[in-house]
Amino acid sequence: MAQKIVTIYTDDLTGEESEEAKTHSIAIDGIVYEIDLGPDSYDKLMEAVGPFIGKARKAGRIGKGAKPRGTGSSASGDTAKIRAWAKENGYEVNDRGRVPADIREAFQKASK
Repeated sequence: MAQKIVTIYTDDLTGEESEEAKTHSIAIDGIVYEIDLGPDSYDKLMEAVGPFIGKARKAGRIGKGAKPRGTGSSASGDTAKIRAWAKENGYEVNDRGRVPADIREAFQKASK
């Protein structure tokens, strides 16, 4: 007998099925939460927490596959921080989608 296993990914915020849903970890007051979000819901999450992330200090990484601090390129969480900085500094930046390279470069220069 043949078996077929079907995995259905569901956005926890909307309840909608999404092939693009991914699991994201959030830690607050020492408690780690996980939520499965599609791209639109993830953008909403980052818009909501972006102002706080922009003012926070990095304290490390959590979860499986955690990388040491200071390695690799900007994390996707940095996108909200960059958008907030860009808006505060007079740049026109969309609320969704890729942040243009010139804005990322300006942010990196200003952060040094």
